[in-house]
Amino acid sequence: MLSIAVCVPLLSFAEATRTVAHPKHTTTQKHVVGKKHIVNKNGSASVSAKSEKSVKRYVMVHGKRRLVVHNVAAAAAVIDKPSVGDTEGLNHSKDPLSLQSNVAYVVDQASSKVLFEKNPDVSLPIASITKLMTSLVVVEANQDMTEEIEVTTDDIDKEKGTGSRLKIGAKLSRADMLHIALMSSENRAASALGRYYVGGRSAFVAAMNAKAQQLGMMDTHYVDSNGLSSQNRASAKDLVKLVNAAYKHPVIRQYSTDSRYVVNPGGAPLEYGSSNKLVSNPAWEIGLQKTGFINEAGRCLVMQAMIEGRAVVMVFLDSKGKYSRLADAGRIKKWLETSKPQL
Repeated sequence: MLSIAVCVPLLSFAEATRTVAHPKHTTTQKHVVGKKHIVNKNGSASVSAKSEKSVKRYVMVHGKRRLVVHNVAAAAAVIDKPSVGDTEGLNHSKDPLSLQSNVAYVVDQASSKVLFEKNPDVSLPIASITKLMTSLVVVEANQDMTEEIEVTTDDIDKEKGTGSRLKIGAKLSRADMLHIALMSSENRAASALGRYYVGGRSAFVAAMNAKAQQLGMMDTHYVDSNGLSSQNRASAKDLVKLVNAAYKHPVIRQYSTDSRYVVNPGGAPLEYGSSNKLVSNPAWEIGLQKTGFINEAGRCLVMQAMIEGRAVVMVFLDSKGKYSRLADAGRIKKWLETSKPQL
């Protein structure tokens, strides 16, 4: 086992929308406007890109060719503030694999043997990893997955001000809401799932915290169902317990690892893509995954994957850079394949 001992001093925008062009069935047009250059206090220049992309494409829906038109508002995600992990000194941690994540924890799923650890006990903001607990509560409540759920103004993000492709008044089945919340980290879908729980949003959050206690996640606390609040916190050790619990449900495994999915919320169909490009990488065999990002949490990732015939659970928290968490997963995968640590 690689173990990192660290002395801690006392002392976020949604995943990019991806499009895939199919020569015979898809035509895509993009128009980008309104890039604004800003000079930061330190004198460096950054781009605050409030841009709109008008995207037209044809997709297959229930065997029929449908035209999909939507505008995607894009903005440059510039991390100006340090994460909570940085303020607690975790960015000074070193490890043999030079990971970019302040926290990393890798466990053999069958034996629970720790294979790699770096600051696994620190409770940090977990962003949209929260949605994994959201899915667990929804599935285990045995709610009707065909029930229609409507997005309302109560689902507008007042915490971070993020947008959504689901307009107010959009209606989807509970299954579809769960699907895009897990696969594409759709915030309004996760919010609506919490509202439609028996007793409403407060009862749903209480159920999330009760489930965490039941699983022995003693360093975990939830305040919402989408993860936009930095008060949603957990340690890497706790998140392994959550992954193992969620992995028992086939629907969570399927929804979290799908690469693309089309929903019909009223009006034009919406095609969603996975927030984790590793699910479509043939070099990976991923059984469950969830990504997350807000500024306070950095880039986060949890996964269950088969590596060298061994089922492992990986947790990466507070990584810097858009693709760094995926690169860290790749480093761990290569290390496991070459070093083959024993059970």
